[in-house]
Amino acid sequence: MGLKEVLKPLGAWRQIARKPHTILVPKVHREAAERYRGFHVNDLGKCIGCGTCAAVCPNEAIDMVKIEGIEGKKGDSGFRPRIDYGRCCWCGLCVDSCPTTSLRMTNEYIWIREAPDDFVYIPGYDIKGFEQKEKGYRKDKEHSFTDYHRVPMREKEPEERLQTFAEVVLGYTEEEARKEADRCIGCGLCISGCPDRMHIPDYIRAVASGEYERSVNIMYENNPFAELCGKVCTRRCESYCSLGNEGDPVAIRWLKRFATERFSDLKEVIRARKQELKDKSVGIIGAGPGGLTAAYYLALRGYKVTVYEAMPEAGGMTMAGIPKYRFPLPSLKKQVEFILSQGVELKTNYFVDPEKFRNLMEIHDAIYLGVGLLKPWKLGVPGEDHPNVIYAIDYLRKVNFNESVKIGNEVVVIGGGDVAIDAARVSRRFGAKVTIGYRRRKVDMPADREEIEGAEEEGVEIWEKIIPLRVEDAPEGRVKLVYGKARMVDQGPGRRPKPVLIEGEEYEILVDRIIVAIGQQADLTFLPQEFAEKMEVERGRIKVNERQMTSISGIFAGGDVANRVADAISAIADGLRAVKGIELYFQGKS
Repeated sequence: MGLKEVLKPLGAWRQIARKPHTILVPKVHREAAERYRGFHVNDLGKCIGCGTCAAVCPNEAIDMVKIEGIEGKKGDSGFRPRIDYGRCCWCGLCVDSCPTTSLRMTNEYIWIREAPDDFVYIPGYDIKGFEQKEKGYRKDKEHSFTDYHRVPMREKEPEERLQTFAEVVLGYTEEEARKEADRCIGCGLCISGCPDRMHIPDYIRAVASGEYERSVNIMYENNPFAELCGKVCTRRCESYCSLGNEGDPVAIRWLKRFATERFSDLKEVIRARKQELKDKSVGIIGAGPGGLTAAYYLALRGYKVTVYEAMPEAGGMTMAGIPKYRFPLPSLKKQVEFILSQGVELKTNYFVDPEKFRNLMEIHDAIYLGVGLLKPWKLGVPGEDHPNVIYAIDYLRKVNFNESVKIGNEVVVIGGGDVAIDAARVSRRFGAKVTIGYRRRKVDMPADREEIEGAEEEGVEIWEKIIPLRVEDAPEGRVKLVYGKARMVDQGPGRRPKPVLIEGEEYEILVDRIIVAIGQQADLTFLPQEFAEKMEVERGRIKVNERQMTSISGIFAGGDVANRVADAISAIADGLRAVKGIELYFQGKS
């Protein structure tokens, strides 16, 4: 053995003077890197309980649990993530996938406890001493695999729109639709926002994978007007979308539109299974979305169904009230024809009066009322009976049925809902200069935001805080609207400010037509007196129970006549609930 080998072990003693690479835990603390992946923290107020973190975790280390003080609400499941550090590998996928960026990881990495249960905790709820740490791993939205930006919908240019009643929306291409569908994280919060509880993540997933026929069949499990909803739905589901908290919600309505428009003959696509014919029959008054939804699913269950419609065409207010640039007639006819092909009998131009109603009660075992709201609310001001004052619901019906309507060169529309916007945009297509007068602020208007934007793009002017005072005759066959201004009075949290007239100020506008669009009410004069006396009605609408039965046994109601939300998807949901209610009624159950 040489001298080098003899002295080599002695060289190790030089390490005594050096600082150790390891640390004495927990006596010595060393600061970790700024983006070190330590223990989780969560902003409970920002978290919506979507469960994406739990779904993406490769080790099943996250459970979604209910905790005290957190209640479910719009767009929030009420659940919060609980982390099991016996399973966690600190990969950070949960943080990367969190759509609200509420979940992150502190750079705290030392945590010593004797009890194993201390390593299973709810970040943000079980305080472990590092909840307020600012350093640690956070989601980088700029480099995230979550796409927060919606694929924009292509539309005709405003100048082109005004020349025709052709559909404004051009629709997604296949590439655009699949790209938009890929944005969906499948959390399912949107389902709670849909009155009909459609299986939204399932049919979007089918679109993303190119299974369009499967997607449409999923829709038809509880909605026979999927294409209608793909064009004009109020899309409350999108306001519940988890991606909307930090970016654009998934375009659920447009994806529904894309899938349903791919098929011209629904009979070749929908795999509807009919049950054996039963000995019960149902009469449905009103061929709107609610009535026809009830008719479709009752027919599939084997019941004999006859629908009675006063107008010459089926479709209810979607046929008579929605302009064709939003909802083309061929689209409606395609959906109605498929429903009728399932054995539903339709009688149009059938106006039900008290005598006919008595007859229907005798020949049917149950009745469903889907008559809609056909009587317009009036302004209630002096001079309203002027011949140049018309009501939007009548105006739109005449336009849709190709009746002659003259509105002149200048129009003022009173109202702020979708009907007011429709009346204004239709008038622009007839070449009129249009002003909308609304009693609150534009931000308070209940109309769809996209429709308001579309109206303004087409040259409609919106005046805020307008209170009609009276209508007066004007020279050259015109009409004068005298109005006042309102001041907004706060009504407390969660309520819209109340418009209060500013006394002593009057203004006027001269136009050719005043179109009133402040709402509609039910016309129940078709009910015989003995039924009208028993029918419980509240503020102009028929009261129903959770299965849509009225206060009269065997008579059900739904849609606008019983539902204050007054949109197509709510009517569809009512029709579906009524099917279950009618079946229970036939079975002798309450």
